Amino acid sequence: MLLKGNCLELLAEMPDNSVDSIVTDPPYELGFMGKSWDNSGIAYSVELWSQALRVLKPGGHLLAFGGSRTYHRLASAVEDAGFEIRDQIMWLYGSGFPKSLDVSKAIDKAAGAERPREAPQSRKEASIAIAKNGFGADGWSPQTKDAQTKDAQTWQGWGTALKPAHEPIVVARKPLIGTVVTNVLTYGTGALNIDASRVAHQSEADRASATPQGKVTSNLSAGAAPDVDNAGRVEVSRPDTSLGRWPANVIHDGSEEVLEGFPSVKTGSIKPHQQNSESDSFGLKGKFITGSHLGDSGSAARFFYCAKASKSERNAGLGELPKQEQHGSYKFRTDGSLDGKETEPKANIHPTVKPIALMRYLVKLVTPPNGTVLDPFLGSGTTAVAAILEGFNWMGCEMTEDYCPIIEARVTWAEAQPKTLL
Repeated sequence: MLLKGNCLELLAEMPDNSVDSIVTDPPYELGFMGKSWDNSGIAYSVELWSQALRVLKPGGHLLAFGGSRTYHRLASAVEDAGFEIRDQIMWLYGSGFPKSLDVSKAIDKAAGAERPREAPQSRKEASIAIAKNGFGADGWSPQTKDAQTKDAQTWQGWGTALKPAHEPIVVARKPLIGTVVTNVLTYGTGALNIDASRVAHQSEADRASATPQGKVTSNLSAGAAPDVDNAGRVEVSRPDTSLGRWPANVIHDGSEEVLEGFPSVKTGSIKPHQQNSESDSFGLKGKFITGSHLGDSGSAARFFYCAKASKSERNAGLGELPKQEQHGSYKFRTDGSLDGKETEPKANIHPTVKPIALMRYLVKLVTPPNGTVLDPFLGSGTTAVAAILEGFNWMGCEMTEDYCPIIEARVTWAEAQPKTLL
């Protein structure tokens, strides 16, 4: 159900204990691309998260994305509202662009010493240059000639920002009513769907190497462990079974750059992930992503992986909508050179569309069968699409009118898809 309007006002009208999970991608409060909704402070509002706590059933989980620079304020507001912070999931990817000021180029520009542009590049060469070096001091040209002034030569190679390669997700839970057992049996919430979220083994050899299922107990104190039984003992599940590997608090996009950070510790080697034309993250064929998979059990094969949303995925089901300009992006001229901050018109104009497979994985992890997922910041509707494809009910709030037709069209598309589980 799409609820149009301010999420704080809409949540205030919802009944207590009415949703099973909240999975959302709130504003990162960075003023991204000049969008007013990304600079309102709503993600830091204790009042908002208090309303989210109220409508969530006891033991229900909240998963909320945050920016690497502003996550701490989001998590603090969630905790101050009364949630219990359970964990942090890290989504790693290799496709982010460094938005860094080239100090040397900026010095030349301030001195009036203009650097001539290099000859026009091909689209591929320009993309590689941007990915490697970031945008130029002029904002867009990735390659210009060497420093023109002495001061600029001194500061050659200095910048102001790192390449973005991860987004944190706060994992929080509404306090339980009694024990986990009591809460689960009363409300159907309070636990994670571990087996349904296990990461599939990549080969028979990998499956054979999995540790047999078993239980051990520890006499850790309640303060040192997340959940303890009435005897003060912690039951620890062994992580790997023939069903797959225990879901971890790391998700990655399968890119070679990310995989290089996960060295193999057993036999075999990491194979770079090669995407093909069908490797968008729809997750409709029972696979996380197509293409060649990873090496053995010591590699990143043990983590769920999901690429960023492809163009075809972002626009699936939007064929009848008019295409619009998306301010703040960039495109290439016919000769291959970059063409400022203009962009080709798009049907899905939302600038931060999350992958469907990623959102399917998250809603499945925290939502009980036939449960209802709430997204207070629905955006272009990916959480709703994910919930539909996983067989859950959904509710979502969106106040930007331009995004509502996109949500409605994507929901219609999702409802027509076969419900093939990941």
